[in-house]
Amino acid sequence: MTKQQRKILIKIIIGAVLFAVGMVVTHLLTLPWWAELLIFLAVYLVPGFSVLEKAVRNIAHGQVFDENFLMTIASIAAFAIGQYPEAVEVILFYQVGELFEKIAVGRSRQAVSDLLDLCPDEATVLRDGKPETVLVDEVEVGEHILVRPGEKIPLDATVFEGHTTIDTAALTGESMPVSAAEGDAVCSGCVNLSGAVELVVTKPASESTASKIMELVEESASSKAKTEQFITKFARYYTPCVVIAALILAVVPPLITGQPFSGWIYRALTFLIISCPCALVISVPLSFFGGIGCASKNGVLVKGSNYLEALSHAQTVVMDKTGTLTEGKFHVTKQKAVEITPEEQLELAALAESASNHPIAQSLKEAYGKAIDTERVEDVQEIAGHGVSARVDGKQVLAGNAAYLEDAGLQPETPTEIGTAVHLAVNGVYAGYILIADTIKPDAAQAVQAFRQAGVSTVAMLTGDSESAAEAVGDTLQLDEVHAKCLPADKVQFMQAYRAKLAKGRTLVFVGDGMNDAPVLAQSDVGVAMGGLGSDAAIAAADLVILDDKPSKLGLAMHIAKKTMGIARENIVFALGVKAIVLVLGAVGLAHIGAAVFADVGVSVIAILNSTRAMRTKFK
Repeated sequence: MTKQQRKILIKIIIGAVLFAVGMVVTHLLTLPWWAELLIFLAVYLVPGFSVLEKAVRNIAHGQVFDENFLMTIASIAAFAIGQYPEAVEVILFYQVGELFEKIAVGRSRQAVSDLLDLCPDEATVLRDGKPETVLVDEVEVGEHILVRPGEKIPLDATVFEGHTTIDTAALTGESMPVSAAEGDAVCSGCVNLSGAVELVVTKPASESTASKIMELVEESASSKAKTEQFITKFARYYTPCVVIAALILAVVPPLITGQPFSGWIYRALTFLIISCPCALVISVPLSFFGGIGCASKNGVLVKGSNYLEALSHAQTVVMDKTGTLTEGKFHVTKQKAVEITPEEQLELAALAESASNHPIAQSLKEAYGKAIDTERVEDVQEIAGHGVSARVDGKQVLAGNAAYLEDAGLQPETPTEIGTAVHLAVNGVYAGYILIADTIKPDAAQAVQAFRQAGVSTVAMLTGDSESAAEAVGDTLQLDEVHAKCLPADKVQFMQAYRAKLAKGRTLVFVGDGMNDAPVLAQSDVGVAMGGLGSDAAIAAADLVILDDKPSKLGLAMHIAKKTMGIARENIVFALGVKAIVLVLGAVGLAHIGAAVFADVGVSVIAILNSTRAMRTKFK
């Protein structure tokens, strides 16, 4: 328990003991009313002084109608009509509810707190060959740091010397360690498991992966779901209304019937205690916080509960192919050279694509296997979704898809094998093609199955790849729709068409690499980036970021979103249902303050404990 929780518990224990003593004394002795008042008032102040203090402070700041105000009014009024023991009972049970609330909230925040504790505050820097401990903010890019076994990596870096395994579970939720050797990039927040390594810092502390993740988690609370917004507005108007209703119940009936005021004031107190909206105001946001924390624990960053709610209503999921459903690691599988040798064909293609960061360009340069002499390349022009043109050693080279060469007046051949064909032309003459193939991610089929289990009716794929390659992936994964040879503008049009087909209240989700899909992300209700560790562009672009590039994690996020929404609805129905019943009983005099305390504190505790279930969501 925290210090604050222990403090509340001590107040409750002392208050309960004094209350029991007071009940015994007043039962055995015949005391005047003022003596009983003083005894129970002294008992009341032990657990109740902090509530009175908060109520006065909040009123001074213009926050009148909250639970502290309601409990203060109810207990003071109970003293006023001579119900001294019940005044103490009200505040004691309220403090019990407060304790349960703080414990439940603390447990739900634990995963997020763990996430926010990703990085140490200090790093061991090697300066003049000697280790020196400094604050991470004082470490500059390019400096060398030493990370020993068992220590967390404080900053994004690359391995300069040494070999180790690192635990990425704090970021990705994956328990399997990964190896890191010289030249490999490592992210802040990961734990060094085996050997001591010397790292070269690549980013300052403010721009590290862990720092960006912490910012996202901290900011996620500011984007509220519609359900949360409704509860906030509901409580804003609901609480003043019930206070007025309680006042009317205390005053109007005795004026009309001539009955004593004390009985009706007692009913009004019962009504007032029952009406406290704590169960809704606390438990519903706590449900969403628990859902976001659970997703974060499993390597899925959600930038706000509004996106979690939107994800729970997904009808259509549109996915990019390369790097999303497939590994994005292309390899040259075949060459067909025309009029030139295969070696010359590969060299010209690699040099022409040397300025591009596209995965296909990277695979060509990898297959070439030699250092790229950029001085041999001039006049590079890249047309997105088509290809590039460049002058290599004075030769005009075109490298791209079939449509690109057809626009240049050439007739490229059509490969019979599955893969992406990069066609080449040299000085206006067709020079054959290079076939590049990608592999489907191991969990892609599991992801599609999870989408369908979550109620998604359409799973589609948009890709700029060839029809044969796209259809091969679509058939393997049993996708509903596959659209190939898509330019960025085509993808936007398809997304607009999918949006037009959405049923009322349902949402459109797009999953991509988060770097070159900004126009498509803008058309979606929830944009999901297969971010990968350290991908700044992915983290900035999307509403959800999957840190380990596993599409199945989106299926888990959908499951979490649906469970979170279910828990929030359960709390709303349960709290309002119980309160409505007891309110009616209290108004007609059939429910006493004990029932009122249950309708407030008991319902709050049950709803809060129910909310913590969102934190323990597991994918089935």
